[in-house]
Amino acid sequence: MHKIPVTVVTGFLGSGKTTLVRNLLQNNQGRRIAVLVNEFGEVGIDGDILRSCGVCDEDGNQIFPASNEAPKIVELANGCLCCTVQEEFLPTMQALLERREEIDCIVVETSGLALPKPLIQAFRWPEIRTGATVDGVITVVDGDALARGAMVGDLEALEAQRQADDSLDHETPIEELFEDQLACADMVLLTKTDLLGDGDQQRLENWLGDQLPTGVKVVPCHQGQISPEILLGFNAAVEDNLDSRPSHHDHEEDHDHDEDINAVYVALDQEFDPAHLVQGLTDLVQDHEIYRIKGFVAVPKKAMRLVLQGVGQRFDYFYDRLWTEEDSRQTRLVVIGQGLESEKIKMAIANI
Repeated sequence: MHKIPVTVVTGFLGSGKTTLVRNLLQNNQGRRIAVLVNEFGEVGIDGDILRSCGVCDEDGNQIFPASNEAPKIVELANGCLCCTVQEEFLPTMQALLERREEIDCIVVETSGLALPKPLIQAFRWPEIRTGATVDGVITVVDGDALARGAMVGDLEALEAQRQADDSLDHETPIEELFEDQLACADMVLLTKTDLLGDGDQQRLENWLGDQLPTGVKVVPCHQGQISPEILLGFNAAVEDNLDSRPSHHDHEEDHDHDEDINAVYVALDQEFDPAHLVQGLTDLVQDHEIYRIKGFVAVPKKAMRLVLQGVGQRFDYFYDRLWTEEDSRQTRLVVIGQGLESEKIKMAIANI
């Protein structure tokens, strides 16, 4: 039987992976696509955003022309996918492979903290190898953050920062994670180019090109809008040539993420004015080591749900759909950062 091609979408927090996958679902060109979302946190924010993409029914089932029995968007909520691959990814893949005749391809959106190679190595396991192959790895890079030196460090100072900062965790410093994502890529998507200054896009493309294996292209991508013909069909069989994709963790039997990185789940019955909430969250980011804030917000006198996503001190928000009778009209946020004290974060947001 044919192997199902699997596209792995990796990239740092807030790079635009969910937007990319959402656009792929909306413009699938007739392809029956199963999506696995690996969320970091107690609430499935990214999975819920994808379920509202307009190609799924209220239960999250993708609506395909040929069948209403297509696989659901599957969300792996038990932390970083590369750490839970045996407990959750394997049985999920086995369930999908049992329905291979209903699936044209699978897209796996990893969390921003996941190393790509441990996931790809799972496709060598006998339970998966005969039924699926990694078609390609797409690494999504936030061009605006990279140009400003946010999250991954200033381009010119990146190496100096790495050498000078003794506090970086040896296991998974952010720079090493970024390098591993680039080294494993079949294509790099440079997002948020509309926010770049004159000359920055070309500078970033040149810099990224110097970090990438020969033949790997850097492709600008605006708001996740890119043809499936570009994203799918690499036929790379990545699991068979992992030796050509070096990683900082190649000689480790296992890896551990920085144990201080954690997620705080906040659920409040409060409603918030978006601008006021963003100002309060911006202040919160200044006072704590927060990498990402994302979730849903109840807004006074608004019948629609607000989706909020923040990276560093940059926040975006939009209304995605009407609140339904089945919804709990709450403000639900996940705050991801380092050494976060849960009660302090919850109290701070409640008092905005």
